[in-house]
Amino acid sequence: MAPAALLMNESWPSKRVCVMGASGPLGSTLVQRLLQRGYAVHAAALCHYPPNTHVHGGVDCLEGELSSCDHEKKNKRLRVFDTDPLDYHSILDALKGCSGLFYCFDPPSDHPTYDELMAEVEVRAAHNALEACAQTSTVDKVVFTSSATAVIWRDGRNTMPDLDERNWSDISFCKKYKLWHGLSKTLAEKAAWALAMDRGLNMVSINGGLLMDSSPHGHQLMTVDNPYLKGAAEMYEDGVFVTVDLGFLVDAHICVYEDVSSYGRYLCFNQVIDSDTAALELAHMLFPSSPSSPSPQSLEEERVYKQRISNKKLNKLMVDFKRGLLPA
Repeated sequence: MAPAALLMNESWPSKRVCVMGASGPLGSTLVQRLLQRGYAVHAAALCHYPPNTHVHGGVDCLEGELSSCDHEKKNKRLRVFDTDPLDYHSILDALKGCSGLFYCFDPPSDHPTYDELMAEVEVRAAHNALEACAQTSTVDKVVFTSSATAVIWRDGRNTMPDLDERNWSDISFCKKYKLWHGLSKTLAEKAAWALAMDRGLNMVSINGGLLMDSSPHGHQLMTVDNPYLKGAAEMYEDGVFVTVDLGFLVDAHICVYEDVSSYGRYLCFNQVIDSDTAALELAHMLFPSSPSSPSPQSLEEERVYKQRISNKKLNKLMVDFKRGLLPA
């Protein structure tokens, strides 16, 4: 991993990377943090997202947010591309000259909800991105954003040893119980791994928990119709209901990209919803105006479930990264 001193040195040549899904909350935050660390960034934003249709407002809003930085130097290192993940050639254009890809998928505006058809869309998008990387000689690493829902769903999970990156959600189980988010993430990630191995691409994946964001726009992420929440009660009782702060998730992406020892999959979370108090706090975020749910302080007998999911692999990698992390 490059020392922080190098990243702060303006004379050090910028490494050029591409961020797909740059109009989404994770992608746009990644763009900003990468610019802060000295990278040149190709921000590949969904061309079929008009401004203000997403949490971070699409391409125009992305450019506006970043244009107010000191931004003069950062702007010289930023290029924004209108990119459709279902259009292979538009991805090729965004990847030109880049040494790495951060791949994030956001549902298209004409198909915003997760259903049985979303898996096909997400698999096609992942295939296009990995194939474009294989055809771009400068790309030497891919960080693929997946989900913890590609790890946790299968029969007998509450009798298995603690879950970690070696586990995969069962496709038949996801179809049976209509866990479309888990199905889409599992199939897309498996397709990406198969293509990466076939094409000899250096890829790592980040399997994040439910995304949380404390920024002014964060409440728009935490809604009851978030597809990750399908099966929340079962995740909670099984000790595998995990969440991840947006900042931590961004740090994890940059960490696995910069660390040459990173490999395979990484479960990424920094909170486990394993008690009545934690569950009620989350419920108040999802239903901020609802007076019916009790406050955490009103609980007389609190249930606590054993955590049965581990992120030790990522935590070990993050230790050195945090020591050299640049201030935001």
